[in-house]
Amino acid sequence: MADEKKQLKFDDIGFPEPAISFSIKPKTRTDEDKISNALHKLLAEDNTFAISRDAQTREMIISGMGDMHLTIMMNRLRKRFGVQVDIGTPKVAYKETIIGQGGSQYKHKKQSGGAGQFAEVWMRVEPLPRGGGFEFVDEVVGGAIPGPFIVSCEKGIKASMDGGILAGFPIVDVKAIVYDGKTHPVDSKDIAFQIAAKHAFKESCEKAKPVIIEPIMDVDVIVPDEYMGDITGSLNQRRGRIVGMEPGDGSQTIKAKVPLEEMYKYVNELKSITAGRGEYNMKFSHYEVVPSNVAQTIIANAKKAKEESRA
Repeated sequence: MADEKKQLKFDDIGFPEPAISFSIKPKTRTDEDKISNALHKLLAEDNTFAISRDAQTREMIISGMGDMHLTIMMNRLRKRFGVQVDIGTPKVAYKETIIGQGGSQYKHKKQSGGAGQFAEVWMRVEPLPRGGGFEFVDEVVGGAIPGPFIVSCEKGIKASMDGGILAGFPIVDVKAIVYDGKTHPVDSKDIAFQIAAKHAFKESCEKAKPVIIEPIMDVDVIVPDEYMGDITGSLNQRRGRIVGMEPGDGSQTIKAKVPLEEMYKYVNELKSITAGRGEYNMKFSHYEVVPSNVAQTIIANAKKAKEESRA
């Protein structure tokens, strides 16, 4: 029997963030009536599954750990709940960060007849280790920015992080240091410092070598021995790095690190190469900086999608 006086504390169970998303649309009005309840039941069963709605297009978005994961969830939606959906183009969970340091001074001044707005913020940014999230540091001395407006600065920065620097993806792994500023005895207010900090943060990040990072997956491909060469070649073509081999009874398990973007519909290629005798599984590993040529394509596609959403 356990001693009731001795309390055991277990660490929180951490679940990985979804790495890929699809837009979905109910096929009929009947499907539309049933989909919300069905998705929330699936959500309660799987902590790596997520649902949301696109703020611009109002599309329903499902997110998970890979296209195979989401295919399984959509099969459950159809078989268990009788809901049919059309599935859109996949969206990989890219993020943006910085690999250098940068700084900026931004003055927000607005006068419109009545009460005005004034705030000036001096800021610098530094990269954090991957997975570091966001850190805000107040280095203001002498009351150049009063305490309540320091809070406003942090609010403004956090509000701007979802908008990205290069292609509109969320900004992560950044330390923002506010170290000086100016106020006006009448016109300085919360919203003014939020706006000034938002612009100072964006300008600082633009000077700090911004990059796009992408999810990298641990991929295990199990194939008969005779297909090993073809499979390693196909993974290399998908920007994969082979990290190991494990021989089995007439088969090989090829271990690789592969960008999630490159694994979309890989199951079709695997079946083609191995005549249906190969299989694979994958799980999230880490985020990594996207090569510059790939980044340019991602930025161009994001810009095009934004323009189309406005049309």
